[in-house]
Amino acid sequence: MSFLNKAMLIGNLGQDPDVRYTNNNTAVANMSVATNERYKDSNGEWQERTEWHRVVAWGRLAETCQNYLKKGSKIYVEGPIQYSEWEDREGVKRYKTEIKMQNMIMLDSRESSGQQSRSNSSQSVVADSIEDSDDLPF
Repeated sequence: MSFLNKAMLIGNLGQDPDVRYTNNNTAVANMSVATNERYKDSNGEWQERTEWHRVVAWGRLAETCQNYLKKGSKIYVEGPIQYSEWEDREGVKRYKTEIKMQNMIMLDSRESSGQQSRSNSSQSVVADSIEDSDDLPF
């Protein structure tokens, strides 16, 4: 029996990717991606709701994010949902849910992202496999 854990988002970055490096010099990029939903409320009026998603990218994919993405960039993100649990310094249990980016497509035109090109085609980047994702610098 097979199981599937995959999230797919299209949204905008809330800030520039925050890139750090592990002790093994592996890049780790943390980002927040906003998705919007429009719906009619019970009075028939249009409402909009924004959801924020934590996204983490590793290795060359993290470096690509750092080099080509900025606050407001529109992207497609694909990857598994990961849950973390830990105790902080005061002994309080903390929880984190994030999407481990395995595939990313830049949806902005190249001109709007600062690149010189005649093409408006999107660019797809697929993650390298990361063997030691437990080596976090933070």
